[in-house]
Amino acid sequence: MNPRIAAVIWGLFVIGAQIALPLALRDRLPDPLATRWGLGGLASRSMSLTTYIVVTFLLWAVLWLVALAAAERATARRPSRTVWWGGLFGLGALALGVNVTTVLANLDAPDWAASRLPGWQVLAVIAAGTGVAVLAGYLRKGAPDQDPAHRTPPLLRLRPGRRTVWVGHAANRWLTLLPVAALAAALVLGLLYVTGLVPGGPATSVLPGLVLVLAAGVLTSSVSVQVGDGRVAVRFGPLGWPARRIPLSLIESAWSETRHPAEVGGWGIRGLPGSSTIMLRGGECLVIRYRSGGRLAISIDDAERGASLINALIAERVEQSTTTD
Repeated sequence: MNPRIAAVIWGLFVIGAQIALPLALRDRLPDPLATRWGLGGLASRSMSLTTYIVVTFLLWAVLWLVALAAAERATARRPSRTVWWGGLFGLGALALGVNVTTVLANLDAPDWAASRLPGWQVLAVIAAGTGVAVLAGYLRKGAPDQDPAHRTPPLLRLRPGRRTVWVGHAANRWLTLLPVAALAAALVLGLLYVTGLVPGGPATSVLPGLVLVLAAGVLTSSVSVQVGDGRVAVRFGPLGWPARRIPLSLIESAWSETRHPAEVGGWGIRGLPGSSTIMLRGGECLVIRYRSGGRLAISIDDAERGASLINALIAERVEQSTTTD
């Protein structure tokens, strides 16, 4: 089935179910109704039935429209195809599960404060959403990708006895803003905690997440690749750490190729060991094929020149080995 048609059908079904369920049972639901529960399944927050239906509709509609817009590129490759199908159906199942448990918790309750949500239902919804996502991704992953069209780098001849090095860089200014925003939020949260405006519980629970976002943003906002001295070194972040060093003896060949985030599942490090992509921005990528059959793609500027040097250094090693033998 065409991905766009599947997205339209599934999205409309979820929207219809999200709206129809509370409307069909509105005579048995309190208004306002409970929409949030704390420890022990006790209701802690409510909203009017009309507001609940609108919010439920909008939350899914936004996710659905994003998936619909990304359908063409997101299904171009097997890894992104798996993520797209899994995300589309998994999030839809999760949204339906949340709606069903919310309605059941409020059903026939005298008022919203009297509603109860058993913990096992929350776990069941999460498990069901995850299971649907895994199943949909597996069933719709499709056949293995064929080798995409790539630009064969020009042949580069090295002068004997001369050391040649290539360095390429790439950065994403939007990803750079992520750690800045996380740092600002952490400072504001700390200030509010010190002044007593925010209690310690919420502050200490949110701060670790902000620290993780800060660290991840710093490490994945930029990347550099250096070819030379018998290896390919991939360095992350402004400090060039951490770094991954790949000996040329493990590489079979290299080339440049155009890739986009939607084709590989988004920004950052995507894929699985043996077939992964370091995606900071769409466009030119340096692709390395290992002798073991695995591949590593890195979004980097001037990738064609880097691939030429890698191939030339490999050819030089082979020639030297043949001469020695």
